[in-house]
Amino acid sequence: MQVFRGFSRPVSGPTALAIGNFDGVHRGHLALLERLVVAARAAGLPATILTFEPHPREFFAPESAPARLTTLREKLELLADAGVEQVMVCRFNAAFAGLSAAQFIDTVLVTGLRARHLIIGDDFRFGKGRSGDFAMLQSAGLQANFTVESMGSVTVDGERASSSGVRKALAAGDMEQAANLLGRPYVIDGSVRHGDKIGRQLGFHTANIRIKHNPLPMSGVFAVEVAGLGDKPLPGVANLGIRPTLGGTRPLLEVHLFDFERDIYGAHLSVRFVHKLRNEQRFPNLDALKAQIAADAMAARAFFKL
Repeated sequence: MQVFRGFSRPVSGPTALAIGNFDGVHRGHLALLERLVVAARAAGLPATILTFEPHPREFFAPESAPARLTTLREKLELLADAGVEQVMVCRFNAAFAGLSAAQFIDTVLVTGLRARHLIIGDDFRFGKGRSGDFAMLQSAGLQANFTVESMGSVTVDGERASSSGVRKALAAGDMEQAANLLGRPYVIDGSVRHGDKIGRQLGFHTANIRIKHNPLPMSGVFAVEVAGLGDKPLPGVANLGIRPTLGGTRPLLEVHLFDFERDIYGAHLSVRFVHKLRNEQRFPNLDALKAQIAADAMAARAFFKL
């Protein structure tokens, strides 16, 4: 998959295009992407995505912006898995936010991305003041030689699949509902870094994964499956949070893999959160923390029936 940044020069040829933030790449997104790939193949065009960095809500209201479900890298990997061939990552800044709807169509869709077929969600708005809509795109397409179709909402057990719905499920610790909306368990990727070796002192070796999700979409202690270390995922227990007992301030993901002793510094892991055990909490001392970690490990082993 090719990734482009900005519109300094047009893409090499006409595209079939979908536009959105695609945070989490949930089942609603996946349905849209499936339609995009089918339409692109039928027309002999590359399936192309326009997405934004940062999220527009982070630009307009950073203090109230929602927690990201996926980093840019995670999102790109999920888009590639869905069959997307090209992604244009547009920097969402004051200049871009100031484009009128007509300028967006001309500069971005027609000149920059050479759109021939466009698929959007039914709630998509664009341009300064969100003045552009589906009808405007249809009218512009008649003049600029591109077609437009809209994608309705996807529901899962009666609930609309949405990024906000996934965030709500994660915040509530409902990993099963989050997985239902996503079409897979919720995952955080990252590379294993050297830590402060506190886990070793407590009798539980951990893989410390620095993450870019800040604020976190959830926190706590979880039963997890970890991919990236062999042919199949490995079970374990993980703490996602700031480690208040140890005075932490930065989000960290710590994973203890069961019956595993290899040196994995530098490995890139995918941590699947399959069941929440408890909320993160502060303990009075390291002995109390050690006892709780042992109990958490036992609870996770019981969940996996190990």
